[in-house]
Amino acid sequence: MLLSPVVIASLNLKNRVVMSPMCTYSVQTGDGKLNPLHFAHYGARAVEQVGLVVIEVTAVEPNGRTTARDLGLWNDEQQKELKKLVDFLHDLGTKVGIQLGHAGRKAQDSVNIVAPSETAYNETTACPTKATEEKIQEIEAAFVKAAKRAKAAGVDMIEIQGANGFLIDEFLSPLVNQRTDAYGGDLRKRYRFLHEIVTAIRHEYDGSLWVRLSLDDYVEEEEQNKLSDWQQVGQWLKEDGASCISVTTGGLLDKKPDYIYTGWQVPYARAMKEKVALPIAASGMLLDPKLCEYILETRQADLILEAHVFEQNASWIADATEEFHEGTGSYADFERHLDEI
Repeated sequence: MLLSPVVIASLNLKNRVVMSPMCTYSVQTGDGKLNPLHFAHYGARAVEQVGLVVIEVTAVEPNGRTTARDLGLWNDEQQKELKKLVDFLHDLGTKVGIQLGHAGRKAQDSVNIVAPSETAYNETTACPTKATEEKIQEIEAAFVKAAKRAKAAGVDMIEIQGANGFLIDEFLSPLVNQRTDAYGGDLRKRYRFLHEIVTAIRHEYDGSLWVRLSLDDYVEEEEQNKLSDWQQVGQWLKEDGASCISVTTGGLLDKKPDYIYTGWQVPYARAMKEKVALPIAASGMLLDPKLCEYILETRQADLILEAHVFEQNASWIADATEEFHEGTGSYADFERHLDEI
């Protein structure tokens, strides 16, 4: 399943390997435009036969960048360079997506940091301004404009960055969102910001529309959204027209899990898949191709997100192909054999 062609999430892919959006911080002039470093970086992944390359989080407005070295998609010049990259990657035989986001209170280089409430990310970061409803609508409009630019540039999918402590994640979280208006309070109200972004983009874009969610903030369960809350968000996203949910964890707070191991985020993906009738993309140190195959065959996820594996082994897909061809069976076959014994 890992290396076979598939039609999933409205995409015709040559395999289920997806390059996860990873910030390169390679913009050198602060203008948010792609440069030759990005072409080399993403081109290498396409040459390595990744089925879908997702371009790193791209800010929908200047104040939505984590740093001045981030990509942006708020003007025509940025769109022109994006189209060149998309055409280049298509010529190399891969599908291309882009992640759109707003950093919220994690916008380090912003001159006007905004968030749902006036709570800083940590002790060393600036306290944000509480976003007015007018500002919320302005940001929502910026997401739609960026999505239209991405569509015009020819991308095959758009992912909304609703995870990793970015602005949408902040609105979803009871830890950060302390509002008492229509955008704060219970889960449904905290979801409103994301709901309005998804539905507005879907009105303009009929392609594959993904949403990235962080399902654990590494604090006590009663303080954060429960897993059942995230499953509810997933169900709402399906109703709103999402094509796929990309599952990760962390980023909202300046905290990390106590330990990290191979496949450590897969249980979150499996939990989402159990309750939401959408394709689910899993991540989390999925370095072993056979483990990836096992995850797919046992229906714990539908797509495999790979981040730094290609930096360690540029021929990872080629090696996996050779390993599968030489092998005597899949992980699932092996598990069934153990059950029989």
